[in-house]
Amino acid sequence: MHLISIIIPVYNSSQIMPILLEAIEKERTLHSWNLELIMVDDGSSDNSFDMMKQLHTSYPYIRGFRLSRNFGHQAAVRTGLSLCQGDYIAIIDDDLQDPPSLLSGFFKYLDEGFDVAYGVRRKRKESWFKVYAYNAFYRILKILSDIDMPLDTGDFCVMKKEVVKQMLQLSEQNPFLRGIRAWVGFKQTGVEYERSERLAGESGYSIKKLFKIAFDGIFSFSRVPLRIITIIGTLGLIITVSYTSYILIKYFSIGVVQPGFVTLIIMIMFFGSLNLACVGILGEYISRIYSETQRRPHAIIAECID
Repeated sequence: MHLISIIIPVYNSSQIMPILLEAIEKERTLHSWNLELIMVDDGSSDNSFDMMKQLHTSYPYIRGFRLSRNFGHQAAVRTGLSLCQGDYIAIIDDDLQDPPSLLSGFFKYLDEGFDVAYGVRRKRKESWFKVYAYNAFYRILKILSDIDMPLDTGDFCVMKKEVVKQMLQLSEQNPFLRGIRAWVGFKQTGVEYERSERLAGESGYSIKKLFKIAFDGIFSFSRVPLRIITIIGTLGLIITVSYTSYILIKYFSIGVVQPGFVTLIIMIMFFGSLNLACVGILGEYISRIYSETQRRPHAIIAECID
């Protein structure tokens, strides 16, 4: 019997945690799973870790870890991946939007020879703004990415041990795990499902965090922004040479002096803005290079239940 590891990043989920554990226990009993449940508390401000301790008495297969502060969802998931021991590894969120009842169906794909089965969100029960933003992001990422990036996927997936082992070889300081999962390859398949509403509480993903993970995805798996700088520079050079030639031709052919103050201001503002945008893109890549050279740990574990 395969040892199954389920990794759950936890953030301010003390209210929903008992319901989540009941759902997992129901599936464990129904399918006779040999289970370890790795719960990583990502610096929650409520009593999530205390609730984890209480639940451990009823569900001894829980292995709980409390991070020393909020390192972020991706760092918490990566911490769980580094600690798991299972042959089959699943990643689900703590809000029941990715129901544990779907896991048995996902595991069947691993039994059939696939190495990864990831969830494809057919429908989201969220605000129209978030739905539109997520859809736009994944399509932009697919266009820009250097690899074949699946659409409408999150971290919800099941994987074999070898896949996780290879993912952990990529010790990026700003991990975009669904991109890393696609990058390592192996035999993968997408499984469509309808994502449920959050059962309780507020999402830990603020607008700032959503933008960060979007930038991590784009700048970690695409060189297109750098190529855009080259294209912009080339176009700017062509425009400048063409406009200069036009002014010189008018001056030497018919003696017309082109009024230059307004034109000069517009050109300065235009190319100044382009320069700042290009410097910003370069800065994103340089900041990531700087992070990699620091070699800091992805997260620090302050306390554990094992």
